[in-house]
Amino acid sequence: MALAPATLQNLENKKTFKCLFNPTEYTIAKTNNWKSKEHTGENVPKIDFTGGQSRSLKMKLFFDVFEEDGADVRTSVDMLWELALIYSDKQHPVTKKSRPPLCLFQWGPNWQFTAVVASLSVNYTLFREDGTPVRAMADVTFTEAQDDAKKKPTNPTSHGEGGRKRREVQPRDTLALIAFQEYGDANHWRRIADDNHLDDPRNLRPGQVLSIPPLS
Repeated sequence: MALAPATLQNLENKKTFKCLFNPTEYTIAKTNNWKSKEHTGENVPKIDFTGGQSRSLKMKLFFDVFEEDGADVRTSVDMLWELALIYSDKQHPVTKKSRPPLCLFQWGPNWQFTAVVASLSVNYTLFREDGTPVRAMADVTFTEAQDDAKKKPTNPTSHGEGGRKRREVQPRDTLALIAFQEYGDANHWRRIADDNHLDDPRNLRPGQVLSIPPLS
């Protein structure tokens, strides 16, 4: 069974978009503030808790429309950029505040993260002959804006069998995506193609089972 798609919703205008491909991993971090008391002549002074900071959620999002005729990956990436842009009062008639919108990251029914985009960086890595970008990697950091997150472990689509990793091809999968999810680098797609004797790397079928060779 394929994983449910992760979604991002702009909570100001209620626009929701599905991630083209689910993240392969994410990192949640939290910082608490502690203050040392005045010197007491001890090696380890007493400390007082002065407050907690919001959690941060960091992830990489992969975008690839290479196999879609005439598609531009910026169509998808721009929806992510909207969450980081500051809008004027006229553009945000509901909030009347000049700030980026609140957003909701959700993956599956039991975990969500209400936040703001703290940082966003997009690296475009593949282009058509006319310069149109068709593949991109986005590094995004969310800062928690509401304490409603519920953790749910992700379940990878690949599985081990007989000591060799195997993976079932899902709709919209490409070798570049699979290589990114398995190795963290889309450029290793040829390793998978060669190991599975794929003459045409674009000819993947949903339900097809691929062998995932180790990098070593």
